[in-house]
Amino acid sequence: MSAVGQGFFVTGTGTDVGKTISTVVLMHYFQNQGKIVSGFKPVASGCTRYSGQLRNQDALVLQSKSSHSLPYELINPYAFEPAVSPHIAAKETNRVIDFSVITANYAALAGASDIVFVEGVGGWYAPLSDSADVATLAKVLALPIILVVGIQLGGINYARLTFDAICASGLPCVGWIANCVEPEMVASTENIATIRRFITAPLLGIIPYDKTMNFSVLAKGIQW
Repeated sequence: MSAVGQGFFVTGTGTDVGKTISTVVLMHYFQNQGKIVSGFKPVASGCTRYSGQLRNQDALVLQSKSSHSLPYELINPYAFEPAVSPHIAAKETNRVIDFSVITANYAALAGASDIVFVEGVGGWYAPLSDSADVATLAKVLALPIILVVGIQLGGINYARLTFDAICASGLPCVGWIANCVEPEMVASTENIATIRRFITAPLLGIIPYDKTMNFSVLAKGIQW
C-alpha cells in the first residue's frame, strides 16, 4: 500500500483507547522509511494552560514527534479547556468549530509533508456541533480511515459497531490497530482473533500494554 503524499484519519472505538499512541507509532514507522510525517489534532478538549496558552497533551506529543518544527496552532487549531465533549466545550467558550479552518490547516501540513496523520477526538460519532461529528469531519477531509481498537472488556462489540459505521460512511478503512489498554486483560489474544474475523480491513499491528512506550520499537511491529 503506497502512502506517499497521503493523509490518514485515525479514529478509535472510544475515548482513551490509544489513538495518540497508535498515531505516533505509525508516524515512526514511516519516518523510519525516510518519509516526512506530520501529526494533526484538529480538535481537543481538556486542555491545560501553559503561559496563558491552552495546550493539549496529545497534540503536544504529535507536535514533538512530527518530522519538522510546526506551530502548535497549526497542529491543534481548536483547543478547549473544559474536559467535556467538544461540542459542549465549544458552546461553553462561545466558539464554533469551523471545518474550513481545519481543512486549510490540513492542506498546509500536507503541502509540507509526505504523510499527515489526522487524529480524531473521542470516537467516530463524537459530536463537534449540533449538526456535525467526527465522522462528518472525516468525510469532509475525505481521508482513508485507520481504526484503533482498545483491547478491553466490550472491545469486540465496540470494534464491530465502529467498523460498520465507518463502512456505512463510504470512506475506506485501510486497516486497524489493536491497542492493549488493560495490563491484565483476560484472553486478549483470543479477543484480537475474534475481531479479525469480523473486521475485513487488515490488522496493521498489535500494541502491547507497555508503560515505557518505546515508539521506535513498537513501530517495528507494524505490518503495512
